[in-house]
Amino acid sequence: MDANGYRRPRNLRARSMLAGEASAAAAEVESSFAVPPDPTAAAFFDVDNTIMQGASLFHLARGLYKRKFFTTREIAGAAWKQAYFRFAGVEDPEHVESARASALAFIAGHAVSELELVGNEIFDETMASRIWPGTRAIAQRHLDEGQRVWLVTAAPVEIARIIARRLGLTGALGTVAESVDGVYTGRLVGDMLHGPAKADAVLALAREEGLDLERCSAYSDSFNDLPMLSLVGHPCAVNPDSHLRYHARKHGWAIVDYRTGRKAAKAGLMGAAVAGAVTGAALGAARARRR
Repeated sequence: MDANGYRRPRNLRARSMLAGEASAAAAEVESSFAVPPDPTAAAFFDVDNTIMQGASLFHLARGLYKRKFFTTREIAGAAWKQAYFRFAGVEDPEHVESARASALAFIAGHAVSELELVGNEIFDETMASRIWPGTRAIAQRHLDEGQRVWLVTAAPVEIARIIARRLGLTGALGTVAESVDGVYTGRLVGDMLHGPAKADAVLALAREEGLDLERCSAYSDSFNDLPMLSLVGHPCAVNPDSHLRYHARKHGWAIVDYRTGRKAAKAGLMGAAVAGAVTGAALGAARARRR
């Protein structure tokens, strides 16, 4: 059953567990944390709107578009979904699934090493400036206390590793895209690392690393991450959507929000406007080519 008491169909549960176990197996751990001062405690951070403003996979998709990985029509669709995400302040499951699945499909036929190289460039171009300083400070506090810190995201694990490495974190759990001989096939190992699959990944990693989940912390902005947040002894809602804020208050969870009311509204409107401009530009370019 999930965190709300609903039983997931067996095939979906199996794919969720496969995605979680594959991500835990692919987790990258820095050698400096081989023997941590606090071996049984760790912190798990969602990425989108928790560590980073907006959707990391949209930033990746925009960078890949600039490098001719896919078409204007495809980036227009991604821009619309990003606008919805930023303006509404919550993740619509259908938008999330289609946007992320499409972004993973774009890398089919490309080498794993190519995505890792391009990913580092894209982080410098568009992601670094969008890191929430407050959440980054929380992550650093866990590191200073000798705890390991992992990112847990639906983005490809290769991109998650880059973000974790550039922020000085321990490692990352992310969606595992299948590759054969170092080339992406366009298929996934299990499902997207989203919702219940994140909890499965954290459970698998906790078993592997000998973590006491009651001593661990988890951070997210989305009600979709309730399964992961409910696993640990110290859950925290960061820039939460309305559903997660209600749940956190009801259960006495910590809440931190780096958006004042006015700034949050402004950020949402600006995000929608920027994404809308990208959409308009992309569609305009497509019409021009048709003429």
